[in-house]
Amino acid sequence: MASVPKRPGRVNEDFTGAVPTAAVLIDGAGIPGAESTCRHGVAWYASRLGGTLLGLLALEADRGLAALLAAGIERVTDDHRDTCAVTDPISPSATVAVLRLSDGLAEYLVLGDSALVLDRADGAPLVVTDPREVIISRRYEAALKAVAEGSDEYHRILRDLRANRNGPGGFWVAKDDPRAADEAITGSCPVSELTGAALLSNGAGRIVDRFGLTDWPGVMALLASDGPAEIIRRVRRAEARHAVAADDATIAHCTELREARPSAGPYSTPGPY
Repeated sequence: MASVPKRPGRVNEDFTGAVPTAAVLIDGAGIPGAESTCRHGVAWYASRLGGTLLGLLALEADRGLAALLAAGIERVTDDHRDTCAVTDPISPSATVAVLRLSDGLAEYLVLGDSALVLDRADGAPLVVTDPREVIISRRYEAALKAVAEGSDEYHRILRDLRANRNGPGGFWVAKDDPRAADEAITGSCPVSELTGAALLSNGAGRIVDRFGLTDWPGVMALLASDGPAEIIRRVRRAEARHAVAADDATIAHCTELREARPSAGPYSTPGPY
């Protein structure tokens, strides 16, 4: 695993962690002003949801991934429902990627603009993404480019964009409504067909979809040879070269896929609980 904040000294709003048969990646999202709706913040939400999901994955192997995500969203929402305006449109939210090995299958779930890549022994990798936010964001690209990044008008446009969250015709993320989990992209394939897998936040996925430095087979080859930190290093170099604002970047690279016996508990990257 590797996870790097958008700049040194800033809190990382991504989370990744694993238990013996599952991996989780959460990419927290928020905009200026969100602190007025939630005293905990985006990083807390991402870590809380990630940690809750890891516990559910370890203890409730018979439940489907969407049901576990719905339970996780509900639990985290209940954790701060009495102290924060959880239903406010700008309260913290997150995208989610989950991989679980169960009964010879690699089950996956993606909600929002994180990516999950399954490296197949025969054929190109299976890349699982949720394109809805990207499609809707294109409507706002021209307006965002026409104003200064970080300005009040820039953030107003972002708020308009995010008003499309979790509603008909919009895009879906984890926030306060567990029913969003029903909108996740899910599926499975035999574990025996896979040589590895990777979960990437959109800040790390820029190596392909924004900068075109490689393709998804190239990402998997680079992960195998140099590890996830090298992917993030190349993304940071491209951001500097193109004067693009950095984003938190996180990758979980899963190798030697096989079902493991449960162990004492999860391993995860540290986060603010």
